[in-house]
Amino acid sequence: MLIAENLTKKYGSQTVLNIDHLKIPKGQSFGLVGNNGAGKTTLFSLVLDLIKPTTGHIANNNVQVNTSEAWKPFTSAFIDETFLIGYLTPEEYFYFIGELRGRNKADVDALLSQFEDFFHGEILGQKKYLRDLSKGNQKKAGIVASFIGSPEVVVLDEPFANLDPTTQIRLKAIIKELAAKEEVTVLVSSHDLMHVTEVCERIVVLHNGEIVRDIQTSAQTLKELEAFFTGGEWASVTKSDELN
Repeated sequence: MLIAENLTKKYGSQTVLNIDHLKIPKGQSFGLVGNNGAGKTTLFSLVLDLIKPTTGHIANNNVQVNTSEAWKPFTSAFIDETFLIGYLTPEEYFYFIGELRGRNKADVDALLSQFEDFFHGEILGQKKYLRDLSKGNQKKAGIVASFIGSPEVVVLDEPFANLDPTTQIRLKAIIKELAAKEEVTVLVSSHDLMHVTEVCERIVVLHNGEIVRDIQTSAQTLKELEAFFTGGEWASVTKSDELN
């Protein structure tokens, strides 16, 4: 379970995130949407202790992330290519992450074998450094690396960007399968409303750093989100106390 309490992030006089309370139960597939500058990456960066909050805190399974590192063994993420080590090959990078997470090469190879279709013959055995891969292939490597070590919390920021349609479809199936495991909490941010609606059971909308909608995904959610972002009338959705 992740809980944010009285969480703000300011840069000078500008407040880029302001969340009084947010609870993400264990095992939930959680989607985060919003326009550029809404605060999505800021929130995920705070979840991962990449930046410090101005006020408040985030607790990951009762561990306050900015005061302890005890959350790291069961949490993984891919935010962008800065998470990669460019001078390593994909294989070297996967094995390095495996060592960090207590997995040997056989363990890592067994996991990688599950993603041959996702890699589409463009990642493994290419004798290329990560820095020389396309943006899409870098993303594929980073996403799969985040699955090493059976994490309980997986954070993916804009996972569908830079991926071709076939790979996006494959990734949606992967995320759905991961989210189906009751012990795994999956956090996904995306500009693609259709994709996030398909893979997440709950969606939070950020606007100017604040939560403006918090809904359970239904058959009407995509149309409701599209109406919201085009300035139309939001359908009669009540923010449930159960989601907060």
